[in-house]
Amino acid sequence: MDDFRATYLPYCLIQQADGRYAVVNRRYKPLGYLTGEWVEYADKPILCHLAGLDPATTRKLSWNGSENTDRVYLYNDGCVPTASDKNMNDYLGRVAILAKLKVSPQP
Repeated sequence: MDDFRATYLPYCLIQQADGRYAVVNRRYKPLGYLTGEWVEYADKPILCHLAGLDPATTRKLSWNGSENTDRVYLYNDGCVPTASDKNMNDYLGRVAILAKLKVSPQP
């Protein structure tokens, strides 16, 4: 069974072919999905354009400072937010940056 963090908190932003993003949990499901079934992101009303998600912002969001905008990982298995206060504070700092981005359904 997963904990709340692994199901309801952002783990990765995955860019789709049309430029929109799926915000997924640790199991690569849309946030809140508890299913083990395969999920086609395009079939769900979850995709959004993230204004301002450029390489500089991506570097701040990424757990390791990556500028890759195709997949933006907010943490990895070596810095799970619930493992320590430092990991959680670092993660929440990245979520604070993410929370300020404007979203829209269209690019």
